[in-house]
Amino acid sequence: YAEAPINLFQGATNLNVLKDLKYSETHEWVSVEGDYATIGISDHAQEHLGYVASVELPEVGQSVSQGNKFGAVVSVKGTTRRINSPVSGEVVEVNDQLSDLPGLVNARPYETGWIIVVKISDSGELNSLMNDEDYSKFCKEGRKRQVL
Repeated sequence: YAEAPINLFQGATNLNVLKDLKYSETHEWVSVEGDYATIGISDHAQEHLGYVASVELPEVGQSVSQGNKFGAVVSVKGTTRRINSPVSGEVVEVNDQLSDLPGLVNARPYETGWIIVVKISDSGELNSLMNDEDYSKFCKEGRKRQVL
């Protein structure tokens, strides 16, 4: 009895993409409420990274710019992934739970695994981000920047 070969990428095309979020090409997600954006890494990104061992967080009050690094996640494999901000603004909150429980990024990337909250300085930047349908296609087609 021989088992069929496993396509490791196949699972990555069926990952969780939430409808009401915006997504960047570097696999960060944004949930917007008024002038505030909660930011994390997508299910697709955490799946490719593997189990997260630590998260490098910015300081509250730090300015972030769209497309620029504000932190990093490190996997147990030793892989480091930059976290880029999908929007510009000021960090008003960081998820301090990630210092002790970095695996929340893997277990619940869209809920308790969020990374920062930013007060948005230019809401027009949201127009350059993908909706859920476009992001799902983006991931399935494999047109992603190297994020790991």
